[in-house]
Amino acid sequence: MSIPRMLKIIWAVCIIIMAACLLMVSFYKEFTPQIQLMDYWVLFIILSAISFFAEYIDSSMGMGYGTILTPVLIIAGYSPLKVVPAILFSEFVSGISAGLLHHRLGNVDLGRKTRARKIMLALLSCSILGTLGAVVLAVSLPQRIVKLYIGVMILSMGILILLGRFFSSRFSWRKIVALGTLAAFNKGFSGGGYGPLVTGGQILSGVPEKNAIGITSLTEGIVCLVGVILYQFAGGALDWMLAVSLTVGAFLSTPVATLTVKVLHGQTLRHAIGYTTLFLGALTLIKLL
Repeated sequence: MSIPRMLKIIWAVCIIIMAACLLMVSFYKEFTPQIQLMDYWVLFIILSAISFFAEYIDSSMGMGYGTILTPVLIIAGYSPLKVVPAILFSEFVSGISAGLLHHRLGNVDLGRKTRARKIMLALLSCSILGTLGAVVLAVSLPQRIVKLYIGVMILSMGILILLGRFFSSRFSWRKIVALGTLAAFNKGFSGGGYGPLVTGGQILSGVPEKNAIGITSLTEGIVCLVGVILYQFAGGALDWMLAVSLTVGAFLSTPVATLTVKVLHGQTLRHAIGYTTLFLGALTLIKLL
């Protein structure tokens, strides 16, 4: 069996497992209050496995980790103020790891004086400002409003991803700065939404697809570290059991994900993540009814 075919099968399995987990926590009512009462190692393995699948999707497409994990964990009964810092911490580790692997495999050149490096630095600078404003709002607003925003934002991201192929434009630094600021606000506020905006926006702005994925991974990792620090200063508490579980799974997936970008065309993956985010956004909103 060829490597590209094997990776396509892995991707399909990830989608099926993620869908099964979502349906379980959404419609098996007894599951939600019991998941956090499971044996420590059983819960650790489950959370790590879910994180592995989500990060595989994210590092191979530049989007999807927080967008998938946030509603999954909220539906499972975790508080948004526990979910978001844990996701930020785990993606700090996995994002930087994936970005460096993308560079090493040749998916993106982040060497000195390259345009990719300049784009990364521009996104990073404006993203820090967006994250700061988002964290302040996230810790002060009622959790129902945070959940509502997460659902609407994720649903919107799915629509934008699926409609993205109908739009194209020339490269613009102004667009890059605007994308970075808005995406970081989404990330700091809800734990998701950074990748869909930044990766898709870069591609629509003329950045090659593989470059966009590599740039997003590394930039998002650094932005997540800023978000974790800001949450601590704002009075948020990091759930270390949740954070470590997610980090282990996410980190282990990055070599497979970066290899996927190396050998596969991204169009099929982009369609899949678009439909997945639509599904996740809808489930999150339904849960609030």
